Amino acid sequence: MPSLEEELFPSTPGKFKDRNRHFHRCFASTSTMFLWALFLIAITASYLCFQSFMDNNNSTGNRYFTSHRWEKQVLTSAQIRRAHGMSVLVTGAAGFVGSHVSIALKKRGDGVVGLDNFNNYYDVSLKKARKNQLNENGIFVVEGDINESKLLVKLFDIAKFTHVMHLAAQAGVRYAMENPNSYIHSNIAGLVTLLEVSKNANPQPAIVWASSSSVYGLNEKVPFSESDRTDQPASLYAATKKAGEEITHTYNHIYGLSITGLRFFTVYGPWGRPDMAYFSFTRNILQGKPITVYRGKNRVDLARDFTYIDDVVKGCIGSLDTSGKSTGSGGKKRGPAPYRIFNLGNTSPVTVPMMVGMLEKHLKIKAKKNFVVMPGNGDVPFTHANISSARKEFGYKPTTDLQTGLKKFVRWYLSYYGYNQGKSVK
Repeated sequence: MPSLEEELFPSTPGKFKDRNRHFHRCFASTSTMFLWALFLIAITASYLCFQSFMDNNNSTGNRYFTSHRWEKQVLTSAQIRRAHGMSVLVTGAAGFVGSHVSIALKKRGDGVVGLDNFNNYYDVSLKKARKNQLNENGIFVVEGDINESKLLVKLFDIAKFTHVMHLAAQAGVRYAMENPNSYIHSNIAGLVTLLEVSKNANPQPAIVWASSSSVYGLNEKVPFSESDRTDQPASLYAATKKAGEEITHTYNHIYGLSITGLRFFTVYGPWGRPDMAYFSFTRNILQGKPITVYRGKNRVDLARDFTYIDDVVKGCIGSLDTSGKSTGSGGKKRGPAPYRIFNLGNTSPVTVPMMVGMLEKHLKIKAKKNFVVMPGNGDVPFTHANISSARKEFGYKPTTDLQTGLKKFVRWYLSYYGYNQGKSVK
């Protein structure tokens, strides 16, 4: 999911004019153009996936394959402790959403094994702290990359997972301008590697994975519904998530994998990502530093459908509980399997200045605000989720408003970074 602070520069939707009949015949619609883009991305992903297979399968996997103690830890962590429970592989387990979902599953008696590569996109110490929490809850986290196919095969051989909660991804919008290959590596090549291993597993797991509200791109119809057009991505991040939806549909159709994609809308809360606006604003306000608040055209405030982490966790678990079963075996489809996409949002967009005002109230400090007109960099000015499908399918109903959620986040932030103990705020 894109971070708000990274996303405060929306692009202005451009107008396309046909000036050449031959060009018009070849690319009659934006949908056709987007399919060509997906084709090019797929070629790149195939190369990177092969490269990852050659490079990575000799790294992390070797640390584990000779360790019987490791196998025992995986088995213990994956053990189901409730009737009709599930055994879940959670990728990106040391991430923000991944850690919360893992703990919630474990607490209700499901088996959970985590996988995370602990990359340095943001503060690794925060990821390690989340890992410690997972360990304290009896969840074993394997340090490895989703592109390491041998490692994934080994995990499935040991644990026989019934479900996969795929949350590992390269997040952020602006970072794609610095390191585009990271998005192809994680969001496309990594996804394909996971799907390949899953399709060949016996039994095949049901898969729930994180897409993004970014796929709505330049769509101006609100609220965003799952049936709306998503062929106008405004960023590479969004394009990789849209590509992921097309790729997962293919694996569902050909191999019978049960697949559910979740389009997250600006998830926030305790243990969140430091690159998100609410997080960095809090840090700067406490340090007495100015914050930059971007505005759209004609001084219009940006707005986001902020969704509290506990509500998103409920949506993730509801998706797992209603995912249905995959129908393939040994890579062969035996019958049709569920393919679903849901929005997980709060349905109540809030402007950025209003969000800042709430932080000021909870921190009891006035922010030094610099309002700046946004240059275009591939982002969108607003998000707003229609959640009727998720409500109907598994009773999804967000209950935490932004005021309440930010109060809980601030309380966590002050405690975690030692502000209440007089320590410097990081």
